[in-house]
Amino acid sequence: MKKIFLFFTIIFILSGCSDKIVRFVLMPDTQTYANAYPHVFRSQTEWIREHADSIDFVLHQGDITHTNSDNEWEIARDAMFLLDGKTPYSIILGNHDGSAQFNKFFPYAKYSKEPAFGGAYEQNKMDNIWQTFEAGGHKWLVFSLEFLPRNKILEWANEVSQQHPDYKIIVNTHAYMYSDNTRLGTGDKGIPQNMEKETGDEAKNNGEMMWDKLVSRHPNMMFVFSGHIVYHNGTGKLVSRGVHGNEVYQMLANYQREVPGGNPDDGWLRIITVNFTKKEIDVKTYSPRLNKYRTENDQQFKICMD
Repeated sequence: MKKIFLFFTIIFILSGCSDKIVRFVLMPDTQTYANAYPHVFRSQTEWIREHADSIDFVLHQGDITHTNSDNEWEIARDAMFLLDGKTPYSIILGNHDGSAQFNKFFPYAKYSKEPAFGGAYEQNKMDNIWQTFEAGGHKWLVFSLEFLPRNKILEWANEVSQQHPDYKIIVNTHAYMYSDNTRLGTGDKGIPQNMEKETGDEAKNNGEMMWDKLVSRHPNMMFVFSGHIVYHNGTGKLVSRGVHGNEVYQMLANYQREVPGGNPDDGWLRIITVNFTKKEIDVKTYSPRLNKYRTENDQQFKICMD
């Protein structure tokens, strides 16, 4: 009876009219799983694969590995490759991940052939790319951006955004939100300080700077997803209006071993369902390994859209 109830609970959450609903699954910071609990990493992507018919896009928030070793990259590759041909996905660099290793195990030659692939900042490198898909009656553009994107990356993303005015835009990057429901800025732990004093194409950008230089500038910008921050409960959410008056929904989630609460091998995912008919965003936190949901206010909530 318990298994039957769980089955129908999952079906209820994953059901909906395909022309009115879009569903994302977020995979925050898998470094703990690649380092010590490979079966948990695999349980996440196996569950996504099993429910791929009801999932439109999967976004990994970076820190794929913990030590950037070949062994951890092999674990990550084998887990993520389970999604190939099932649902499109985005995977990005975190501060624990090296670009050379990332591009070795997640090569441009493979992903540039995928139907969702749009383009890259740099030929033959996956560090900064954009992808497209259609779901919920809308066209979507997903940016996968490096850790603390440089000015030249944000300029490139602005150009791509301007070329796609009829797409809803998602920015997926490792560090953007802080765990106090604000964007990462001066004085926040987890990023280099005095970044606002850097200039030139190579200058890096925190969350506030990304908001000013990219996110707030486009009327079709809708979501920003990030991980990285381990403080407090490793969660955060913020709704802000861009310069065109559009609401942008920004979220942080992180469940690696340093985050208080739970166990390092719980394997939590974020399921985000956007219902355009109800004008509602439903956020749930689920562990395939535990077969359970978290129900705290910062783990399960709804946001009303304009």
